[in-house]
Amino acid sequence: MKDPLVAPLLALATGILASHWVRFETGELLIALPLLIALTLLAARLFRNVAWAGGLVALLFCGVLISELHRPGRTPEIDAGSRETVLLSGCVVEPPAFYEGRDQFTVELAPKTRARVTLIVPDGQAPPDLRYGQKVEFEARVRPLRNFHNPGAFDYQGYAARSHIYWTASVAGDRSITVQPGGCGSKFLAGIFALRTAALNRIERLYQGDPYATGIMEATLIGESSKLEKIWTDHFRRTGTYHMLVINGLHITVLAAFLLFLLRICFVPELSALALTACGAWLYALVSGFNAPAVRAAGGFTLYLACRYFYRRRRLLNLLAGLAIVYLIWDPSQLFDAGFQLSFLSVAAIAALAIPLLEASSLPFSRGLAGITESSRDPRLPPVAAQFRVELRLLAETLACYLKIPAGWLVRTLAFVARLALYAYEMAVISTAIQIGLALPMALYFHRISLSGFSANVLVVPLLALVVPIGFVAIFTGWHFVAMIAEWLLDAGQRVADWHLRFEPAWRVADPPLWLAVGFSAALVAFAFAVGRTPWSARVPLDPHLKHDQILQQADQGVGRGPWGPPHLARWVTGSAVVFLFILLFWHPFPPELWAGQLELTAIDVGQGDSLLVAFPDGKLMLVDGGGILTFGHHAKSKIDIGEDVVSPYLWRRSIRTVDVVVLTHAHDDHAGGLPALIENFHPAELWTGATPASEAWSLVQQKADAQGVKIIAMKSGRCFDFGGAHIEILSPPSDYAPSASPKNNESLAMRLTYGQRSFLL
Repeated sequence: MKDPLVAPLLALATGILASHWVRFETGELLIALPLLIALTLLAARLFRNVAWAGGLVALLFCGVLISELHRPGRTPEIDAGSRETVLLSGCVVEPPAFYEGRDQFTVELAPKTRARVTLIVPDGQAPPDLRYGQKVEFEARVRPLRNFHNPGAFDYQGYAARSHIYWTASVAGDRSITVQPGGCGSKFLAGIFALRTAALNRIERLYQGDPYATGIMEATLIGESSKLEKIWTDHFRRTGTYHMLVINGLHITVLAAFLLFLLRICFVPELSALALTACGAWLYALVSGFNAPAVRAAGGFTLYLACRYFYRRRRLLNLLAGLAIVYLIWDPSQLFDAGFQLSFLSVAAIAALAIPLLEASSLPFSRGLAGITESSRDPRLPPVAAQFRVELRLLAETLACYLKIPAGWLVRTLAFVARLALYAYEMAVISTAIQIGLALPMALYFHRISLSGFSANVLVVPLLALVVPIGFVAIFTGWHFVAMIAEWLLDAGQRVADWHLRFEPAWRVADPPLWLAVGFSAALVAFAFAVGRTPWSARVPLDPHLKHDQILQQADQGVGRGPWGPPHLARWVTGSAVVFLFILLFWHPFPPELWAGQLELTAIDVGQGDSLLVAFPDGKLMLVDGGGILTFGHHAKSKIDIGEDVVSPYLWRRSIRTVDVVVLTHAHDDHAGGLPALIENFHPAELWTGATPASEAWSLVQQKADAQGVKIIAMKSGRCFDFGGAHIEILSPPSDYAPSASPKNNESLAMRLTYGQRSFLL
């Protein structure tokens, strides 16, 4: 087998999935698993195929056992209400990030039991000087983390629990945080966090007065996203290039390549340089917050180094499978993490789709450009590459006769241009493979499939990849002109994303039906198998004694090329199936999940505030309020958009892509805060309002409605009309009511919906 670790990975992952849906007893597994392994070893002497199958089954049950052993215990509790102030003490395990008048840090109250603390800093006061490893004591209001209980909602509790965080704690500005004597934590991690803090401080000094550059650079280089505003990254999200703004495997790869280059030009031996580079990759993973993508990339580079040391062939898919097995054994819950899935699927798409396609198309030509002026290499290359080299030199000689330029210069210039063209083609193939390979998880998790990302990544990836080494040179040296180069590259990447945004369709993707998700996944696997397991062309070298004209003749005759028969047909059939199902996934021509002839009212869980979905008997849809988070005028805005992150996923879960009417009852943040995102995502024809006093929340809703061409209708009491097969009566506000200076509950829009013998008062 070319990739022998892929099957064991699938078996292990299947066992973890089975344990997620079906509860197993650990004791029974500990008895059954050794018996199964013993039977497999016994069968290995008689039937090799049976032993292989038995080994995979044993790995499946190993996955079940590992998942059961890692099953989380009871969630810890603090006996206090949400409005009750309690005294907390613990160890600072994540240093503060100060932004917009608030200081955020993580405190470990007990082993593997943490709280995320937010300290509101009054205007004019400096935040406390807190560092990793300090013991602190403070009074705070504590709230346990909660999920929104809607189908398809993100499991925020589970996500935070993987970092052992179970509460949020808020400390008012008039309360102090006391640093107690003594220390805690690890001295090694204290040094790592000191490096991280120094790097963040250097970035803030280099880009002082430029919050955009500061926030983007801190996120891209160090993984600190607390200062990253959503509006700054929207164009990157919509064009499928946002992955370049957060720490990922590509950042590790670029930094490793840069460090390796520096070590090699300093005459460090190859294996020593690789070992030092691996140490640098792990150091960067630690300094960047030990986030999962950086750790996975550092682990992958270390595994690659081990393969180099033992002179093993480095197959990307096999390497990826081995790394995934290690991570799933260490933490099986990662299998359900979106970041883990996207990281491994993107590399798997490159290994299983892009590389075989490139090997069959451009890679022979790319390799053929090496030493283009040395004709002695020609006969040792595959026929297509040899023909390409000969024809390129002949073209250079022809142009030299007309332009009176030395043929050696021309052939090198043509080779450089060819390398650029082949690079652009290879980046386009890799980008396409990643976009298609990640289409299903992107639709399920983020409800986006970027069409402009196919070409945007070709330009944005190299631009922002250069930001990483240049940005770190600026951090280490403190040179402002180097920092300005990194900022210029960042601005260039933003302009490329903005230009592509003009061609990006303004719609979001709803959850696909189960049959489509399964069919698309199966088609992708079949296409990868057809591409990678069937020969495109045989790599048969030519006779080394052939002359140029003989090389061209044999290449034209197809010497060394494989047949174009059933394998070629399999690629076309499976590839066409992938493209067709991809179009269905993006287009989503499926009706919403509604009950015809019935009036439905669904209260969507948005925490504080309201958001109600009304489905009318004839299929029309109305959304009453969009939820939101109260800020009380002085707190910093929350990073969560209830309309985008809570209400929209529920509607997409039901295949709802448009609504007919959006209703704003009143302009408090917990009712109006989510409406701008909902208006943009679901394109209503009308916006119904009551009294609308001037406020920031109403201003944002009105601006979004105007931008989307939504008709705003002010409703008054006494108005009655039929809508969607039901009857609507407006009860409030009174027709002569004048809005107050600020929004109030008593001036809300109120209506009665009647259908048959039933009615709702909203």
